[in-house]
Amino acid sequence: MAKEPIIAALTIERWGVFEIAMPGKTEGNPFVDFAIEGTFTSTAEEVQVSGFYDGGGIYKVRFMPSFEGTYRYHVTGSFSDQAYDGVFTVTPAKAGNHGPVRARGFHFEHEDGTPYFPMGTTCYVWQLQPEAVQRTTLDELQKGYFNKIRFCVMPKHYLYNLHEPFSYPYEGTAAPFEKEITGNFFQLMGVQPGHKFDFTRFNPAHFQHLEACVVKLGKLGIEADLIMMHAYDRWGFSQMSAKQDALYFRYLLARLSAYRNVWWSLANEYDLLRTKSIADWERLAQIVVDNDPYHRLRSIHNCFGMYDYTRPWITHCSIQRQDVYKCAEYTDEFRIRYGKPVVLDEIGYEGDIDQGWGNISGQELVRRFWEAAVRGGYATHGETFDRPEGVLWWSHGGKLHGESPARIRFLKDILHQTPGAGLRRMEGAWDEIAATAEVLGDSGYYLYYYGFNRPCKRTFMMDAAHTYRVEVIDTWEMTIQDAGVHNGTFTIELPRKSYMAIRIRRVG
Repeated sequence: MAKEPIIAALTIERWGVFEIAMPGKTEGNPFVDFAIEGTFTSTAEEVQVSGFYDGGGIYKVRFMPSFEGTYRYHVTGSFSDQAYDGVFTVTPAKAGNHGPVRARGFHFEHEDGTPYFPMGTTCYVWQLQPEAVQRTTLDELQKGYFNKIRFCVMPKHYLYNLHEPFSYPYEGTAAPFEKEITGNFFQLMGVQPGHKFDFTRFNPAHFQHLEACVVKLGKLGIEADLIMMHAYDRWGFSQMSAKQDALYFRYLLARLSAYRNVWWSLANEYDLLRTKSIADWERLAQIVVDNDPYHRLRSIHNCFGMYDYTRPWITHCSIQRQDVYKCAEYTDEFRIRYGKPVVLDEIGYEGDIDQGWGNISGQELVRRFWEAAVRGGYATHGETFDRPEGVLWWSHGGKLHGESPARIRFLKDILHQTPGAGLRRMEGAWDEIAATAEVLGDSGYYLYYYGFNRPCKRTFMMDAAHTYRVEVIDTWEMTIQDAGVHNGTFTIELPRKSYMAIRIRRVG
């Protein structure tokens, strides 16, 4: 007798996730011994996807439809002696669903053409903390400060994060951590003895929880920038063989590619994974390209040296600063060098810990955000305050304590009022960063940022044939003051304080 598949719904919205669950073979190791594939066909597209074993004798296939209308599916493979066929309907996207984010020139936009301005944060293993901390993190994210979050699939072992995680990605057991903490990064790296994990048998519960977190983020309008590998590891996950790496990548891609808010970051600080060469990263990148039918955004993050972001598989730059003082100031150079959107995913964190990467002020972090944005790029937030409870947003999530999140949200709102996809730098005075909208022709939109400079006034020489609405923006106090309508040559008074900007928009 044929076994019926389990289908959550036969009607889903465009860019939603259609899932089929089917019973299958359990002998041997189902994660490696059996294959499952699905083909999804409509009048607009035909997409082939790989499925995965989800434990308990259940195999699943997931698919994201890019068009409305009727789809047919056909699922087959060695996992079962029977094939599965059926039909489902795709309806228009619901309010707030603009489709996956794509790179467009030096900026981003959703599939439906809605501009997307990444104002992200870093919370490396928030989903692997106790449930109460996870709930608090989501409550903070619901406040709308950020629309992207970077976090790891694998557990993390590093300063301030030495406890055991919520779950592990593989079947097995972990030995307790007993090494004396010295604060030296390289002494904290490396596999500790006593761990017994089977790198050919995944723990489905770990990935089910990850997926649930991705779905929750999607409901908040937040992109999940998933870090696939990193060096902060004592369990051996960073030192698997090439075959085991490939198995992990394919499994992760099969499970999560269908979620429209997923981005792929091959590694956080790829150059700290000492056993991997550039050839290894290129091989893993090809696995991502070959096994993600939706072409999600893809990048890789550096520590000491830049990756070659001109590589065709990379959709955008994911850059860590290389200088104690300057990073956002290099946005123009990165745009020219790599020809892709620039996201500065680590520019220093607002906090007060004893590590050089985690003790800048909120004002300095916000300044770096504005510098990046006005130069035509984007920055990513992080927070590292030394609190008695030992919960740091940058790694655990929890509550935010800094001054920057509200100011970052304010910048995000400013960017959403920009014509076109974003900003590009234009010529300005030597003590200001001047930008206009990244559109064809003259947008009539101009933004001038003064950073730590404090001019008392600024004179502009505009087209006398048009009038312009002028506003003075206090980027720290989050105020916008109407400075009237002007044309020709005019002077705007400023309050003689740092972190000011002037916005000029052509009327009509």
